[in-house]
Amino acid sequence: MNYRHGYHAGNFADLLKHTALCELLRLLTAKDKKLFVLDTHAGAGGYDLAGSQARRTGEAEAGIGRLMSESRTGMPAAVARYLAAVQAYDRKFGPPGGVLHRYPGSPRLVRAALRPGDRFLACERHPEEALLLKREFAGDRAVEVRQADGYRAIKATLPPVERRALVLIDPPFEATDEFEVLTWAVRHGLRRLATGCFAIWYPIKDEAAVASFMASLAEENYLRLELDLGPRTPDGKLAACGLVVINPPWKFEEAMREALPWIAARLGDGASSSVFASPSEVPAQA
Repeated sequence: MNYRHGYHAGNFADLLKHTALCELLRLLTAKDKKLFVLDTHAGAGGYDLAGSQARRTGEAEAGIGRLMSESRTGMPAAVARYLAAVQAYDRKFGPPGGVLHRYPGSPRLVRAALRPGDRFLACERHPEEALLLKREFAGDRAVEVRQADGYRAIKATLPPVERRALVLIDPPFEATDEFEVLTWAVRHGLRRLATGCFAIWYPIKDEAAVASFMASLAEENYLRLELDLGPRTPDGKLAACGLVVINPPWKFEEAMREALPWIAARLGDGASSSVFASPSEVPAQA
């Protein structure tokens, strides 16, 4: 295991998954019922955008940096809420100043949305990342951190006592059989909690593998979101990714159809977004 998200924090993939995550949390916590959240591949929790990892790639500048420089006038509400969550984390844990210094990973965004009585389990298998995650939430009783295989946590924790759950699955995709393992994990999770909300991120490099994974979800109620930066480059750098949300809450689709084209329009010429809800629906692109 070599993946370290610090190199990619705040990049275009994070814009997609974290805008969606913030909106899912807002809608799911709007109901007066307790919620269990499982983050299977949580990472370090928070990231230093001025650190060596982020500076080495510069991906944050081309991602969150562009959105932060935009005027809030006319900005979709879901994007504005996401950026507000990013700013709130930076103001609380980063050094003072107008420049964005720290970026919240999914665990921090989840933690900010939790209500009293909700539960949150963050799993991370990478030893160094897990240690950083534990330090990030040291003394915080609202967050349980485990150095563990997040896929196995799906079997161990579902169904939860709350009977309501958001499961975020954001693998590093280092293994050649990641899509196969992911497919097994999602099927198993749905068998254990058919009404659970599952948000699953995936890279778009091997289109046949993506198509096979989506075919495995053909019987599910899902919303599929994709963000594409445009023409591929010879270096093989990630330029397109997706997030499929199984059992999305009411009004989530409406928010994403407004937010994603707006984000894509700010990522450079050739960038586009797609949102579609079933295998038979033709993607709506912008």
